[in-house]
Amino acid sequence: MENQQHDLMRQQMIAEIVADAVFLTPQLGKSAFASGVIEVMGRIPRHEFVPLELQPYAYINSPLPVGYGKTISQPFIVALMTDLLQLKPDDVTLEVGAGVGYQAAILSQLVDQVYSIELIEELALDTRRRLQRLGYGNIEIGIGNGYYGWSEHAPFDKIVVTAAPDLIPPPLLAQLKPGGKMVIPTGIPDKQQLMLVEKSADGKLATREVLPVRFSELEEGSDFAGAA
Repeated sequence: MENQQHDLMRQQMIAEIVADAVFLTPQLGKSAFASGVIEVMGRIPRHEFVPLELQPYAYINSPLPVGYGKTISQPFIVALMTDLLQLKPDDVTLEVGAGVGYQAAILSQLVDQVYSIELIEELALDTRRRLQRLGYGNIEIGIGNGYYGWSEHAPFDKIVVTAAPDLIPPPLLAQLKPGGKMVIPTGIPDKQQLMLVEKSADGKLATREVLPVRFSELEEGSDFAGAA
């Protein structure tokens, strides 16, 4: 019965995401997300990624607090960022800011390999255990400062960043493959924009502002990324 209830709530969440995409057609330049993105989001159990007491609210199209001063992103924004990457099955993808692992779980169903880095060690270890328990075998969680990317596994076909630096971090630009795409929120807290960054085959960079957003700030300290 509980599974059936979650399925119904997930369908409602998907309906809202689809409606939001239509509403934002002028900003997005299209009226619908890729069917593969919607299909995956329609089966990933978001309730498994939020605290027990918030599970009844897991499929509301809204961010939710998950502890450690963090939130799980609004489902619409997760769908948008995933869609913008135009993922291919053989892509090797970096996520900066693993959080509770929801975005990584979605990416893992669409690409070959996901590397996801998280600054808060306790959160990263919790997420590693959760993803293993749920059977996501092609995600590797590292502990470190994602501002510096994850050079050990670079370069990446696609990069998604779930916290906002003031400016796009040069190490991430360096670790993006020619022909690759990165989706990243940037800017000061009240004036953030979701950006699509594309690197051409000859290494030239092009950026496009997609939508005003609100993300937590990306730490820009001196700790280097590393897998633990």
